[in-house]
Amino acid sequence: MQFTKLIKRILIILVVILNIGCDQISKNIVRKNVIPEDYIQVFGDNFILTNVENTGAMLGFGENLPPIFKLIILQGIPVLVLLVLLYRTLLKTHLNTVLAIAFAFVIGGGIGNLIDRILYNSVTDFFLIKFSFIKTGIFNMADVSVTIGALLIIFISIRYKNIEI
Repeated sequence: MQFTKLIKRILIILVVILNIGCDQISKNIVRKNVIPEDYIQVFGDNFILTNVENTGAMLGFGENLPPIFKLIILQGIPVLVLLVLLYRTLLKTHLNTVLAIAFAFVIGGGIGNLIDRILYNSVTDFFLIKFSFIKTGIFNMADVSVTIGALLIIFISIRYKNIEI
């Protein structure tokens, strides 16, 4: 039983590290190779690659906050939340494995964007998707990780109503 717990914890840590790595590598490639504000059509008008620095949170929320509030809201609180979430995910031995991996995606994506905020005072966003009437905001791989994790959490919570989170 202890061996299974160890394997599960290693898997969680690996998923977190892989999400952070994928995010940071993709952002570094974009920073080095895509001119800021440039729009590169990858698949016509449907998939665009760009390079935008977001000094706020999702969709620019909070970018006009005073610096001390930005520090608290966009760096301090997320550090605490992500550390608690990682700690709880690693220590909850009876947590469903898929649910634990979903939380690892959220944690990895959150840390990826947090690294940018701490190092650059902004987050590098670079994907834009447009299909018919659907148009996303500009996002990055950390956002993809958080979204995948959140959707998995919602799916598992609905599918298994008696599962403990």
